[in-house]
Amino acid sequence: MNDFSLDSRLESDSFPVTDLPLCQVRLMNDARFIWLVLIPRRPGIREAFELSTEDQAQLWREATALGQAMKAAVQGDKLNLATLGNVVAQLHLHVVVRKTDDAAWPAPVWGHGKARPYDMDSLAAMRDMILAQIQSLSLTAN
Repeated sequence: MNDFSLDSRLESDSFPVTDLPLCQVRLMNDARFIWLVLIPRRPGIREAFELSTEDQAQLWREATALGQAMKAAVQGDKLNLATLGNVVAQLHLHVVVRKTDDAAWPAPVWGHGKARPYDMDSLAAMRDMILAQIQSLSLTAN
């Protein structure tokens, strides 16, 4: 994992939260949605099939456990998990908790309206809530 570097667009569009055993967890800077991005800390990976079998399983464990916890914490209606990579080629998995009254429902969150950036207080509160969910799942960094 020493050669891992984060794509500049992911870096500029999101805030770091923590590292899980495989993935860096980042919060997208759009307060309209509960929207996390998991980026496997493996250099040069563009597609999920390029990960080892063990890393593929770990990515899925991290995404589904965190998604389930976040959905419960905010009483979401649906969990969206997606890898697209059409704009940012580096493998990253979107974990988006949806509510039927959110700004984009039922359409995808991508490209819907203008992002509403977090203010510092809301960002701190959201990061604290995400970290609490991660701690409750015993998902800890290496």
